[in-house]
Amino acid sequence: MIFVFLAACKQDKTLLTKDSSAFDISTENWPQKSKVSSKALAILKNWPEYGDLDNTFAGLYTVENTEDLTLIIEDLIEKQKLLAESAYPESFDKPQIKSRQKVFQTFVLKTKGDLEYRIDPQQSVKEMIVAYNAWHNQFEIISNNTLDIKKLLEE
Repeated sequence: MIFVFLAACKQDKTLLTKDSSAFDISTENWPQKSKVSSKALAILKNWPEYGDLDNTFAGLYTVENTEDLTLIIEDLIEKQKLLAESAYPESFDKPQIKSRQKVFQTFVLKTKGDLEYRIDPQQSVKEMIVAYNAWHNQFEIISNNTLDIKKLLEE
């Protein structure tokens, strides 16, 4: 009877080991974070809440398992809240920027949900990175736009 009990315990350990390795994270197939031009960076460097969020996002590429990813996602959620409540730089205080930020926030929360329900988060993380890059692209579009609509309408 003791032999059967020990064999059953040993079998449970192997199941736990196999289950936990199913959620190791591989960052190889993730899209790269887009870079911001010097024009947009000059505006963003005076926005400390964005800098904090960007630094946390950069840590995403160093995760090795779901525990690391969970910590990064939780930190991104907190930084996202602080960023949303902060004063936006005047040139980036636009609906286009805020809507891209909301889309990014949506995919951060989707990734958090995948982690909580023990679903493989790879697809959600990829979508989150795409949303983050689209947000960066919007910074580029606005900072490179030299057309002054108010001046144009006055004429």
